[in-house]
Amino acid sequence: MRPAELPARPGQAAEEPVAGDETSGLHHEVVELARALPGPLRRLTVRSGDRAVEVEWAADAVPAAAAPAPVPGGLQAVAAPSGPAAVPEPAGEEPEVPEGTIAVRAPLVGTFYAAPSPGAEPFVRVGDEVEAGQTLGIVEAMKLMNPIVADAAGAVAEIRVGDAESVEYDQVLVLLRPSGGPR
Repeated sequence: MRPAELPARPGQAAEEPVAGDETSGLHHEVVELARALPGPLRRLTVRSGDRAVEVEWAADAVPAAAAPAPVPGGLQAVAAPSGPAAVPEPAGEEPEVPEGTIAVRAPLVGTFYAAPSPGAEPFVRVGDEVEAGQTLGIVEAMKLMNPIVADAAGAVAEIRVGDAESVEYDQVLVLLRPSGGPR
């Protein structure tokens, strides 16, 4: 749902933003920034306190000479590091999903947790048999714990992320070998 589709609050106009509304101005500036930046974005983080913006491009998406565009309102774009200090990216776009396995993917960006609490036993281990709907892990996003469940029954063939590791949308988290399939 877009902000324009939300019902108006009592005493507020439905179409027009409130004069001096910081949130609507920041929203407008972020949209302008995203449109002005070169190449496909991997991540765009906005903080309202002291108005900072962090921008991360997909690997090999930004030409060497590209620089962040200035944005009205004093927002500042900070590109992700691209030298030896940068976090190494995997060689391919996404590791291949082996034939005969089912990929369980991250439904959102967040932090993956293999256990319900620190020090507890993990939800599953490689080799465990799981049922459809069984919890395989948790992705925490914005202080909300989102269960990651098996789409089908099978055995856990591989867990591709570590505990407390950041995950991206649609990243393969776990590979399942369907029940009755080759081992």
